[in-house]
Amino acid sequence: QVQLVESGGGLVQAGGSLSVSCAGSGRTFRNYGMAWFRQAPGKEREFAAAISGSGAARSYADSVKGRFTISRDNAKSTVNLHMNSLKPEDTAVYYCAAGPLMSRAQHEYYYWGQGTQVTVSS
Repeated sequence: QVQLVESGGGLVQAGGSLSVSCAGSGRTFRNYGMAWFRQAPGKEREFAAAISGSGAARSYADSVKGRFTISRDNAKSTVNLHMNSLKPEDTAVYYCAAGPLMSRAQHEYYYWGQGTQVTVSS
């Protein structure tokens, strides 16, 4: 079992940068594909970025490609999402998730964090 705790959310102006982090428990962290999903007010949760267990493969939603970068440090059991050129529409609760494979589908992820709020002001 993996427990996930997000941190690093906050308020930033449009065009700015912000990073969110996710700390995982358990020695098998490197065996899990990891992803960030986000849920904006009044909208369904959506995929943002994912990374394979080794970190060799990454996937991004079209809406964040070129602006967001996902990375992981298996020695520290952490996965990070660095967000550049933020837009007001990036405002959402960002959730970290872990599953057996890297995937864009929410149902492929077994473990979820509690979420961290990111607010981008215009």
